[in-house]
Amino acid sequence: MGRLFGTDGVRGLANVDLTAELALGLSVAAAHVLGDAGAFEGHRPVAVVGRDPRASGEFLEAAVIAGLASSGVDVLRVGVLPTPAVAFLTDALDADFGVMLSASHNPMPDNGIKFLARGGHKLDDEIEDAVEANYERFGGHDWTRPTGAAVGRVRMHEEGFEQYLAHLLSVLPNRLDGLKVVIDGAHGAASRVSPEVFRRAGAEVVHTIGDAPDGLNINDGIGSTHLAPLRAAVLEHGADLGIAHDGDADRCLAVDADGNEVDGDQILAVLACAMRESGALGKNTVVGTVMSNLGFTLAMQREGIDLVQTAVGDRYVLESMKQHGYTLGGEQSGHVIFLDHATTGDGTLTGLMLAARMAETKQSLAELAAVMTRLPQVLVNVKGVDKARAATDEGLLLAVAEAEAELGATGRVLLRPSGTEPLVRVMVEAAELAQAEVVAERLAGVVRERLG
Repeated sequence: MGRLFGTDGVRGLANVDLTAELALGLSVAAAHVLGDAGAFEGHRPVAVVGRDPRASGEFLEAAVIAGLASSGVDVLRVGVLPTPAVAFLTDALDADFGVMLSASHNPMPDNGIKFLARGGHKLDDEIEDAVEANYERFGGHDWTRPTGAAVGRVRMHEEGFEQYLAHLLSVLPNRLDGLKVVIDGAHGAASRVSPEVFRRAGAEVVHTIGDAPDGLNINDGIGSTHLAPLRAAVLEHGADLGIAHDGDADRCLAVDADGNEVDGDQILAVLACAMRESGALGKNTVVGTVMSNLGFTLAMQREGIDLVQTAVGDRYVLESMKQHGYTLGGEQSGHVIFLDHATTGDGTLTGLMLAARMAETKQSLAELAAVMTRLPQVLVNVKGVDKARAATDEGLLLAVAEAEAELGATGRVLLRPSGTEPLVRVMVEAAELAQAEVVAERLAGVVRERLG
């Protein structure tokens, strides 16, 4: 698998890349590394363990729990809950760390393990590196094993569901009475949570889809990566909005009453304006990524809201927020982080906040989303090229500069070498789709010629 830890934990094909042995060994390693780093401060350590509904999560959860308990860690099993719920409970229960088993929006055969530090925060890179470096040692027999009363104890923490719902409701600025909502749970971790909390917040949940997980159907033609079923349901039931989650419910995309998609950039724009009005937008700044639509950038300029852009990935958004004291950030994919209320993207909280803005302003989602105009965006992947020269080849840089001059203030060019494949991504935005397509194909040709 190469390096085990990626940008969002360890992921792979369950029982091939991500095996029970690997899950057990990583859990043992994590317990020892965190202990050696002083995270347990001489007390008996406690870990919160949750998962999404994937079938493979059942045996991987058992392996993780076995590894932790055999290392002397007490385990609180919270069952099937969203990733942000596990992060919240890790903090709320004063646990030493948390473990979430999920591959998010990936297909069902995949799975993943994400470790969370005290407070529900992502592990520092240094700790991840230490866990990975010591995995084989701790996964074997070269460590002192606790015995008798020193082994970890395991118990269900069934109260976690209600604790998480109470948290969501406590941070909601106003009730959702009068709103008709359709919710798509992606047959994932939010299948039960999201409809229930929307009802308790006052919304009329007129229909739910993706709410019957069987371990095999997670993300299968449904959820935030497949919006067609949600569009159809919103139109059929006359809903004011539709909310779509991914498998572990750290994302949220929406559909307005006419069936139009409202993506993460638009949601972020709506919420940035709302938080500015309420005084909750830290340093009058929202954090996005370099892939945020240019329409989002122009909207924030028009609204007088500062925008900071990071590399692609919610971890980079979160790092910038924590470092500089910003309170709102997110991605086009629907990861939205409210740092005052969560340590990770929270799709259920995002949906609630979006609906709360509708209820507060008495405006439709389409009216709110009109704060930004989404410009056409074309992405071309150019394969089999020397991606290392993308930022230095003079001929390519000249072609990019000429394209940017042609596009002017309502266009943009971005070249991104892939982190895992020998390809360069050419992204072009323009006021008109036809222009974006022409410029993108022309630049892709230059990439092939210069870097091939």
